[in-house]
Amino acid sequence: MQCETLENTPDLVQAFTEAALRDPERAALVHEGRVVTYGRLAELVHTLAERLGPRPGAVAVPATHSPDTVVAMLGVLAAGGTYCPVDPAFPPARRQEMVSAAGCRAAVATDVAPELELGLPATHLSWEEEGGGGAAGDGFRLGRDQDPEAAAYILFTSGSTGRPKPVVTPRRAIAASVRSLRGFFALTEEDRVLQFASLNWDTSLEEILPALTTGATLVFDRDAHSGSFPRFLRMVERERVSVLDLPTAFWHELVLHLTEEAASLPDCVRLMVIGGEAVSPARLADWSRLDTGRIRLVNTYGCTETTLITHAVDLHGPSVPVPAWDWSEGTRAPIGRALPHVVELIGEDDELLIGGPAVALGYLGMPQATEKAYVVVDGERRFRTGDRVSRTPDGLLTHEGRLNDEIKIRGIRVDPAEVEAHLAGHPAVNTVAVTGATAAGRTTLVAYVVPRPHAGTRELDADLRTYLRERVPAHLVPSRITVVPQLVLTTSGKVDRKASHQRYATVNRSKETVDER
Repeated sequence: MQCETLENTPDLVQAFTEAALRDPERAALVHEGRVVTYGRLAELVHTLAERLGPRPGAVAVPATHSPDTVVAMLGVLAAGGTYCPVDPAFPPARRQEMVSAAGCRAAVATDVAPELELGLPATHLSWEEEGGGGAAGDGFRLGRDQDPEAAAYILFTSGSTGRPKPVVTPRRAIAASVRSLRGFFALTEEDRVLQFASLNWDTSLEEILPALTTGATLVFDRDAHSGSFPRFLRMVERERVSVLDLPTAFWHELVLHLTEEAASLPDCVRLMVIGGEAVSPARLADWSRLDTGRIRLVNTYGCTETTLITHAVDLHGPSVPVPAWDWSEGTRAPIGRALPHVVELIGEDDELLIGGPAVALGYLGMPQATEKAYVVVDGERRFRTGDRVSRTPDGLLTHEGRLNDEIKIRGIRVDPAEVEAHLAGHPAVNTVAVTGATAAGRTTLVAYVVPRPHAGTRELDADLRTYLRERVPAHLVPSRITVVPQLVLTTSGKVDRKASHQRYATVNRSKETVDER
């Protein structure tokens, strides 16, 4: 399969600058009613880039739902550096581990997160300072003549050793992906895109970067994260949001709310993008019965190692293939077709392999893991996704399961071995098995722990949960930790995660039933 070339694809910062030059007075960011124009945003980006200096290397940036993070991201890229988001809510040990693995040499401090306590020299981002020329100046050439193979950003995926794996994405990869998404989403300057995803994950980049390189408006609002669907819907209407990019699990709950409350999405919404895990046929059937015919419902697929979205398909709405699917029959939703910049191949065991300009450089400082994940097939470097797929007669791909034990938690890929490695570091733990379990339509982590001889077990589950919270992000903390006498082993003597879960899950369900009584 042939894909788009990188010819005439501008660097990301150059594309943003061109959008700012076209209409510097247009709203780039809206935060709690406060408007930041493209001209002002370009000034802030320019000023921060000058203060960071040319090619500052990897720069740690506080990942918060605020315009500060956007300014810092673009400022780092404009300076020729590598953006590395770090969530201030992560445990200090995890933050330190991330910046060490990424090789960060500097950090950006913001008013929202003034100190990440990383021991790095920090450049403060100030909204009070005047820009040094801004987008209107002839000298504002940041982002031009950048090496397309230079690292644009580093994000982390789950690693079996217990260490987060730093994925290095080059500038040509994010430029190619963003160009494809602008076209596929049919973005215009009139669109208003909600910033919803955590700034730690690449979904946030598919919200931010296509919007700001088109000239659209990016909306930040605390009501997006209030946990109240009525407040969420009022915010969408108040801010005239036209594009929503939501985790599939959140969309499932939103559809349930709309169905049970006989509510509807505001008329301003034209595009609903979902992704991260399998789509429920029941929720698709509910959605199709709502007043949603005007809204494009797009299912997406992608990996951090292949840069944002690689496959997509319209499941409902004005762009859906004809004839449309009848979701009431329980049809499984496909993950779609490859976007124009993607080269796909179905390899051995029906594994999806991804090539093309959006393939990342690999895992920083982890040559063996990189060699295992990235292979050369027919002379082209491709990423092994670990996902089994099948192809329908009309060319759509459908996900058929994993070839390894990785699972999705809140749309985030998790290797159970990473959680096991941390739990095994507790002095009271002998062996441990971690796997995924489905409850109320959501996948959660569950852990089964065999204690060491003479270790106290009365409060061990609570102790282990506290132990993990001090070391890993919340999505890596199991929802349930069960102390068991032994784990099920395979014939080769390895822990059998699935069989161990099957043995003890029934006991837990019975105990929960007794407790409820």
